Amino acid sequence: MNSEQLTGLVTEALDNLKGQDITVLDVADKTSIADVMVIATGTSDRHVGALANEIVVTAKEAGEQPLGVEGEMKSDWVLVDLGDVIVHIMTQKARDFYELEKLWSVRPNDQKSDLAEA
Repeated sequence: MNSEQLTGLVTEALDNLKGQDITVLDVADKTSIADVMVIATGTSDRHVGALANEIVVTAKEAGEQPLGVEGEMKSDWVLVDLGDVIVHIMTQKARDFYELEKLWSVRPNDQKSDLAEA
């Protein structure tokens, strides 16, 4: 399964369990660890865990073995590593604090030019 198909599978599973503010980031030109990052918000620690569990189950049913799950299934942030697709599921508080979308929106050349001006 390619990263585009896997991303579709993940976003559908998140949507089915009422994951909120599902965002897909293409990070292929920013890092070698993944092509896509999917970020979603759960309404509570339990909801975050349920969403993460659903991603793991859905991936396995599709023949994709998750490489790892980081974070407790009842915490404010769980990461599911599916290889080319990494899924971050967070409470709104954690998402506001870490601002992953902002972090991954910086292009490598932007950072170098900022340093050159300093």
